[in-house]
Amino acid sequence: MLEYVTDPDDPRLSDYTRLRDVELRKSLEAERGLFLAEGEKVIRRAVGAGYPIRSVLTTRRWLAALEDVLGDATVYVAGDEVMSRVAGFPVHRGALASMERLPLPTMESLVKGPARRLLVLEDLVDHANVGAIFRSAAALGVDAIILSPRCADPLYRRAVKVAMGAVFSIPYARMDDWFTGLERLRAAGYQSLALTPDQGAAPIDTVVLRERVALLLGAEGDGLSSHWLHEADQAVCIPMSPVAMEAGVDSLNVVAAAAIACHGLMRSAGA
Repeated sequence: MLEYVTDPDDPRLSDYTRLRDVELRKSLEAERGLFLAEGEKVIRRAVGAGYPIRSVLTTRRWLAALEDVLGDATVYVAGDEVMSRVAGFPVHRGALASMERLPLPTMESLVKGPARRLLVLEDLVDHANVGAIFRSAAALGVDAIILSPRCADPLYRRAVKVAMGAVFSIPYARMDDWFTGLERLRAAGYQSLALTPDQGAAPIDTVVLRERVALLLGAEGDGLSSHWLHEADQAVCIPMSPVAMEAGVDSLNVVAAAAIACHGLMRSAGA
């Protein structure tokens, strides 16, 4: 159903308000149970993953490209200037979709399933980093991701955009108890490996991997908490070049480290 809008303050567009205001968006999206998908590819992947469309905001020239996935959804058609004023930035990808969130699986349901390789993210609050890690994990065959309670929302618009929709293709759950989370993973049969920049830790490519492995990643800068480092079965590192170390380059950013470590995890997982 097409509805044409010319006023950026039209209350029908309230799902799309001020997309760069992080605190407002977190509050609004939690209250309404929605998230925003930006661009044709991401919208298609969200629909393909089973997320229902609440509405779509787009311009006339993008209608034909999206027509086959919109079904009977309400589609608000606006000019570029109106879209930019509503969103708070120029929407170069031409379309925004307000999507209904689906219930998350519990951590227990994921770890009791067939997943052999997990990523466990502790307190990564940067949405772009979370999205990029989801993209690497999905591309490299990681089975599922577990988030600590304070980790950023993978369905926040920035995370979805950076992940190019990969957040829809890999199962994830959020811990309800950070303190005992690793103990529960161990009880489910997972070998927990804590990734650290400390070059005194075992190189990840030398570790004997068990049938089920959970790789722990900490926030950019601070890294993993001392509690999780202590609770993990083993600390592992990505070996750095001695020349780089001498030049003061002693670590990778968390996104690059995650990609390399994910590749290493798959060497004995049949991938």
